[in-house]
Amino acid sequence: MRLFAALFLACLLPFGVTAQERPNTILVMDGSGSMWGQIDGINKIVIAREVVSEILGEFPDDQNLGLTVYGHRTRGDCTDIETVVAPAMGTAGRIIETVNGINPRGKTPMTDAVIAAAEALRYTEEKATVVLVSDGIETCNPDPCAAARAMEQAGIDFTAHVIGFDVTEPEALRQMQCLADETGGTFITASNAAELTQALAVVVEPEPEPEPILVSGTFTAMLDDGSVIADPVIWDLFADSTPVVEGQMANPLTVDDLAEGSYRASAYYTTQETAQDALFTISGAGDISVTVTFETPLPTATISGPASAPQGATIEVDWTGPGGAGDYVAVGEIDGDPYVNYTYTEVGSPAALRMPPLPGQYELRYFTDGGELLASQPIEAMPVDVGLDLPATAEVGAMIDVGWTGPDYIDDYIAVTQPGSDTAITYAYTSISNPAVLTMPGEPGTYDVTYTLEQDNTVIYRASIEVTPVKADIAAPDTAVAGSTVMVGFDGPEYQNDYLAISAPDDPDGYVNYVYVREGNPAALIMPTEPGTYEIRYVMNQDRQIIGRKSIEVTEVTSQVVAPDTAIAGSDIPVGWIGPDYQNDFIAVSTPGEDTYVNYTYTREGNPLTLSMPTEPGTYEIRYYLNQDREIIARTSIEVTEVGATLSAAPSAVAGSTLPVTWTGPDYQNDFIAVSRLDDDGYENYVYTRGGDPAQLVMPTEPGAYEIRYFLNQDREVIARRAIEVTAVGASLDAPDEAPVGSTVTVAWDGPDYQNDFIAVGIPGDARNYVNYTYSRTGNPLELQMPVEPGDYEIRYYVNQDREIIASRPITVTPLKVELSAPDTGAVGEPVTVGYDGPDYQNDFIAVSVPSEDGYINYTYTRQGNPVTVDMPSEPGTYELRYYINQDRRIMVRVPIEVRELSVTVVAPPEGLAGETLIVGHDGPDYQNDYIGISRPGDTGYETYAYTRNGNPLEVRLPEEPGTYEVRYYMNQDRRVLGMTTIEVTKP
Repeated sequence: MRLFAALFLACLLPFGVTAQERPNTILVMDGSGSMWGQIDGINKIVIAREVVSEILGEFPDDQNLGLTVYGHRTRGDCTDIETVVAPAMGTAGRIIETVNGINPRGKTPMTDAVIAAAEALRYTEEKATVVLVSDGIETCNPDPCAAARAMEQAGIDFTAHVIGFDVTEPEALRQMQCLADETGGTFITASNAAELTQALAVVVEPEPEPEPILVSGTFTAMLDDGSVIADPVIWDLFADSTPVVEGQMANPLTVDDLAEGSYRASAYYTTQETAQDALFTISGAGDISVTVTFETPLPTATISGPASAPQGATIEVDWTGPGGAGDYVAVGEIDGDPYVNYTYTEVGSPAALRMPPLPGQYELRYFTDGGELLASQPIEAMPVDVGLDLPATAEVGAMIDVGWTGPDYIDDYIAVTQPGSDTAITYAYTSISNPAVLTMPGEPGTYDVTYTLEQDNTVIYRASIEVTPVKADIAAPDTAVAGSTVMVGFDGPEYQNDYLAISAPDDPDGYVNYVYVREGNPAALIMPTEPGTYEIRYVMNQDRQIIGRKSIEVTEVTSQVVAPDTAIAGSDIPVGWIGPDYQNDFIAVSTPGEDTYVNYTYTREGNPLTLSMPTEPGTYEIRYYLNQDREIIARTSIEVTEVGATLSAAPSAVAGSTLPVTWTGPDYQNDFIAVSRLDDDGYENYVYTRGGDPAQLVMPTEPGAYEIRYFLNQDREVIARRAIEVTAVGASLDAPDEAPVGSTVTVAWDGPDYQNDFIAVGIPGDARNYVNYTYSRTGNPLELQMPVEPGDYEIRYYVNQDREIIASRPITVTPLKVELSAPDTGAVGEPVTVGYDGPDYQNDFIAVSVPSEDGYINYTYTRQGNPVTVDMPSEPGTYELRYYINQDRRIMVRVPIEVRELSVTVVAPPEGLAGETLIVGHDGPDYQNDYIGISRPGDTGYETYAYTRNGNPLEVRLPEEPGTYEVRYYMNQDRRVLGMTTIEVTKP
């Protein structure tokens, strides 16, 4: 009884909460007639009264508690539900009194009673708990589960605990269980004292105070590059302001038994003398990790160089440092440019570094790739000794000697500049010579001559020079014929690339023709083709400065062409001419009004010369062209008349046949007779007229309407044509319906047998290609070899011209069974006997191969007999014997064979005299051309040898040079050594 009471109390008092936190609770008591039933001889209502009295006698006064009873007033009434005591504090006495007065009599509306209690507790607004004590099945509400589910969904935090008295009916148990489960409550049955004790042990045991949550923390100090700090780190840890860890040195640091709360971790990075804090909170179970991040410290570096160095000089700088990719050592200004010059550290230490070009105070510096300065050292750039030795004056364009003193760094130069300017007009490198040879400017005036460092084109010395004018005199005739060559004398400076030019007076910079003065004095200058007044000028190459000029009158040239008044189109005519016959002058025939020409002949070809007329009739001009400027200096008119031709041939011809064509025509060089499609300006076939009359013309392979045409070679002009009908050509083939792969079949044929016609076997649908063929000229019938792959094919008659197929018939190529018989094993190099059952086509062969490779090592033709012998490879291992059809090297069958190693013993004396004969015995295979060789150790060759076929034992001459040698048995195949012994060769 007391255990049941404890259970009851457990349901009424939620564990682990304060009075203020406890929910309002209503006890729902079963007052139905079934409560008069007994447990262990005692009425259940009596047990309930005693339990309630015992419980509520100890019930806390600060707990809100009420009482709802059902089935206690009337019989058979499902609405007999009453909240007798409303939930409030201090109601225990009233509830005890009420329960003691209950006399069970009615039905069991337990679900509606729970609903009524929940509504009394305002369960949709506040946290509420109902404890139901019942002994039987729901007799009113059809679905307790649905009602419980609805209350759970509607409630703020609604819970129903259910205690069953002596409940055994399965449906009643299901209802009570569901009512508790749907609301998150507890369902417990009590049918006897033992079970009640066991059930109460689960819920009555007071819930212990929760253990405090303690976790472990790992504290790590890291750099911002993601690496853990390897140097010492000192940690302090505070819970709020209370120290937890003080002055512990570790990284990472692990601290156990940390309670929930707010913390501050402080890490001190000893080598960098800096600290960082991290704030964190522990809430709930689970170990924590705290990271404190420091900036990655700059690496250390040193830099060392001289205290001073000449300006622009290259010095060696020693350095230590990280030497990272992109790190560099530099020389920079104190308060300006951080680096004037630099060198990457990847070149090593010392590094070659160039000093700035200007004197002054600087610093040597070590920089990381990111630009951080790690080390520095002051250095002074000292002035260098510099000077120039040059004349006070020089002529325009003259080349003068300038002596110089200076550092002569790479690509330093001596320059001419405008006064005060650093920009060179002309220059000469100091590395070339001293004195330097310097060209003066093309304009007279005052200039500077400078010594300039290549670095930043820095001028470190300058001297003044006066550039004076220069002139040239020209000697030439006053007149000259247009296009002629005039000899011009001159008196001028003759600087490199100076030239004489002839120009129009109103063209200040250009010229018509020119000649370099280096070509000689006088110089040959070609006159313009247009008559008029011109100037001969001496032009200084530098700046194209004109320093001399002379006027000359260019007169018209006399010329004439003489030719017939008419000529036949395409014919060659003689043309006489009068003219200067300058180089590459030519006579041409042209259309009047056009600048171009149709045909031409150089005047150097003779007088008169031969000129080809156009192929189109009409009026033309014969012209004399000066090659210079294509100037026309003479012309005469000529009428070109039409040229005639005739063609005579049969009105029709068989496709691909050769047709005789009778013709008349001019028979100019490379004229030809052709057959063409009606809508095509080109041609299918042709024959030159120089081949004779009649011309033998091959017809196209395609039947249809064509034209036979006479073509003038010049311009492909057609001057005669006649129609011809090309009729189809027929052919037939007779061959077997099938044949084995690779076999040769007999093919009878009927066809035109044109030159190079052929019979072929090909794959259906691929008309342009074929596998094998035989020319029809070989005979009728002819022999045709079948493909090596089985399948359906076509035998075809091809007209060689255009590869036109004019007949075909199908043939099936059938598989061919081939067998090999051979031993399973053989020794290296051994000739193995192989029998075969195969076609023995021409050049078929049996080979031994590596299984995974396409090629072969050794082979024997099947024509050698049956069986054949095949030499095994020189290396042991697994191989294949294969039957190859020679056509396409097709493998018809494979048989594995194992090649075993072969060991040979060589017997010879341990020593012998140089140059003497050595007697050698062996137990080797004595394959063809095997031999005994005397070799130096480590040498793949041999000094002397003797074939094993000479006997056993055999004689081998020893080398003339004393020393240690090896006597080797060589298998001739691959020169493989199968056995050896050592011999000492001594002096005689």
